[in-house]
Amino acid sequence: MKLSFLLLVLLTFYACDEQKKIVPNAETATKDQAMKLNGTWEMVGYYNYVDNKIADSFQTNNGFRQVKMYTDHKVMWSKNVPQDSTEWFGYGDYNHNNNELNETLEYGSEMMKKIIEERKEFTYELHLEKDKFSQIEVDDLGNRIYSENYKRIE
Repeated sequence: MKLSFLLLVLLTFYACDEQKKIVPNAETATKDQAMKLNGTWEMVGYYNYVDNKIADSFQTNNGFRQVKMYTDHKVMWSKNVPQDSTEWFGYGDYNHNNNELNETLEYGSEMMKKIIEERKEFTYELHLEKDKFSQIEVDDLGNRIYSENYKRIE
């Protein structure tokens, strides 16, 4: 009986020790995921830049929604502007590194098709944090023009 009890205690300690080994890996995975774009994001506002400094900031208007969804390699976004009947959405590939986001659109709404015919690839300066990111449009000289600012919603 004592031997069975001792074995039970040892197995419990062993199981707890194994659980401790698993938890840090789960935390690491969560931290790694936090610095990826994978997920669903909603635009919360814009910045306009002058001389590479924020000159104006705007929150999205009531009823306006722009949502972006990223998987490992694909992006899809849609925009709803209540006072405008024009549809806006796009779909394609993306990649990013520490401070640059590249989106290459394959197709989109009627309005986006016109834009895609002239320009398929969009490159932005990227500022990525755990639950928010900004994609900043820059001109040919590398000067910031405006940014779209997003928060993670899933």
